[in-house]
Amino acid sequence: MKKIAIDAMGGDYAPQSIVEGVNQALNDFSDVEVILYGDEAKIKQYLTATERVRIVHTDEKINSDDEPTKAIRKKKNASMVLAAKAVKTGEADAVLSAGNTGALLAAGFFIVGRIRNIDRPGLMSTLPTTDGKGFDMLDLGANAENTAHHLHQYAILGSFYAENVRGIKKPRVGLLNNGTEASKGDPLRKEVYDLLVSDDSLNFIGNVEARDLMDHVADVVVADGFTGNAVLKAMEGTAMGIMSQLKKSIVNGGWKAKLGAALLKDSLKSLKGSLNYSDVGGAVLFGVQAPVVKTHGASDAKAVYSTIRQIRIMLETDVIGKAVKEFSGEAK
Repeated sequence: MKKIAIDAMGGDYAPQSIVEGVNQALNDFSDVEVILYGDEAKIKQYLTATERVRIVHTDEKINSDDEPTKAIRKKKNASMVLAAKAVKTGEADAVLSAGNTGALLAAGFFIVGRIRNIDRPGLMSTLPTTDGKGFDMLDLGANAENTAHHLHQYAILGSFYAENVRGIKKPRVGLLNNGTEASKGDPLRKEVYDLLVSDDSLNFIGNVEARDLMDHVADVVVADGFTGNAVLKAMEGTAMGIMSQLKKSIVNGGWKAKLGAALLKDSLKSLKGSLNYSDVGGAVLFGVQAPVVKTHGASDAKAVYSTIRQIRIMLETDVIGKAVKEFSGEAK
């Protein structure tokens, strides 16, 4: 049985969207058990599942504007903290939250703990591509600064995830840069390039540019945390902007535009789906001792369900266990 500890009070629509996603997951996955941490009375309003789920009541939660590290240390009975502690003690196998990102990262670092020989765990997510296959990118903001050694580790971790969780054999690894030529980039990028090209365990394809990411130029894309987060936000904003402009054009375009939209209904639905982040799950704090997964603060029940499905696959494939062996030297 795969046991997932869930912060039921984190996110914009908690606990409703969290609990409704749990209901769907428990209905579909007979090998999943869930522990919900939060206000019991509020959780029970939406909980319809009766088996393989229990509630651990707490009145305390971490707010979106709380200072992450301070909140983790002071709010010892917060729903997020208790969920992370359940993983640390072995009561649960993974933790999921839609709450304060910084606080969840701190919980991952300080409570769950780093994998031995991983210097800086990175935040990784599967992002959409036009062909629907997606790509894994890290770091997406767990660290403001990184060394070349950190990015080399991210390439290995990302490859582990792509191969074990997404079933991609010899995933193509690209280094996000300002040009595809080997000579491009600042000193950090050049040093990382040399490390990646000389690592025979990786299928390194060279530098990739941000404009090509959605064309599925690589299966794993490596970046420092500052750059990765900026690219992620730009992609999210662009996707939302395109859909918003398209909707306005149809609404304000008169009967011809509405007729055209009706005729293109299936194509437009496909376009929306290709830009939709809710199907791929959450962002994984990769490099800690167990799956610590952050779903978007505005996640609906579908996104929560997808994240539980993602965690289930991570546990089933033991991707974290394999990473522990690799970095501890046991796999040699």
